[in-house]
Amino acid sequence: MILVSDKAHVRTITLNRPDAMNAFNGALFDSLTEGLLEAGEDSNVRVVVLTGKGKAFSTGLDLSEVGKDMEPPKHGVPGLFSTLVDFPKPLLLAINGFAVGFGATAIGFADISFMARSAKLRTPFTSMGVVAEGASSFTFPRIVGPQWANWILQSSSWLASEDCEKAGLVFKVLEDDVLLEETEKHAHIIAANSPTALKRNKDLIMGPIREKYREAIEKEGLVYEELMGGPENMEAINAFLEKRDPDFSSIGRR
Repeated sequence: MILVSDKAHVRTITLNRPDAMNAFNGALFDSLTEGLLEAGEDSNVRVVVLTGKGKAFSTGLDLSEVGKDMEPPKHGVPGLFSTLVDFPKPLLLAINGFAVGFGATAIGFADISFMARSAKLRTPFTSMGVVAEGASSFTFPRIVGPQWANWILQSSSWLASEDCEKAGLVFKVLEDDVLLEETEKHAHIIAANSPTALKRNKDLIMGPIREKYREAIEKEGLVYEELMGGPENMEAINAFLEKRDPDFSSIGRR
């Protein structure tokens, strides 16, 4: 489910479900969680780069598996979110293609994000009849301010890479063919520094707000669970499976 490669003190983790656009099922949630836990504990790893294989960084939750009778994952969504909140080392994203749902909100857990010029980003929560997840109700306003955050999280619209850079959601937009190379180059610049200082610096930056992340994840989860399976969410899921736009016109107001 993931590919792992090391060079010097930089570990690159690649989401490896290209045929499914790196959408997250239980196995991928568990694989990435285990990969991050191992990287966090490996004293030879100082910086981690996360990217995707194929045309997508990740298209978020694998809707084709929603409702199927499957074995519960070991870590699942809560385990991955918790691991990302507590991740002790610099985490860089190389967003190589479509970034949808958690593929987009993962930016809020990263320390620095790079994006391919052809890549696009979308948080389709309102179009799916649910709410923001991945602590994005906290992280996005903090990263880009309330105006951009509200547009990104409320409109369910696509954002081009240039808009993501303009908003400050990503650090740099790079040409597709050099994205990973340049992201890893930046990772090596960081990794050349004192490993103790890197970890302590991250703790100083993240320490005061980790509880804010957890609070946002908990609140989002409660509302998400309330709306999941409701009439608006089911209309959106059926529309997705039937390859049409959802129709909320006949849904009663709340």
